[in-house]
Amino acid sequence: MDWRKYGYVLSSTYRQKIVHCLKEGPKTPKQISLKSRLHLSHVSSNLKDLANRDIVKCLTPDLRKGKIYGLTKDGEEIADKIEG
Repeated sequence: MDWRKYGYVLSSTYRQKIVHCLKEGPKTPKQISLKSRLHLSHVSSNLKDLANRDIVKCLTPDLRKGKIYGLTKDGEEIADKIEG
């Protein structure tokens, strides 16, 4: 477990909600937005930050629209820890 990444996710309710949504499986930013009730712009900017820290990854980087995001191994560990 990378505790710095865990702390980074815990420090924001937005990041926690996004990681929680992705625990159920890969989703588009729009799907995350609808499920978490966060504005799409907040979801998109937080996904970029989480991807830069290797917590989430874009599974379809070649697409311009409808990108699908999922958790990395670290992201899955963090999601499990948040749940517990």
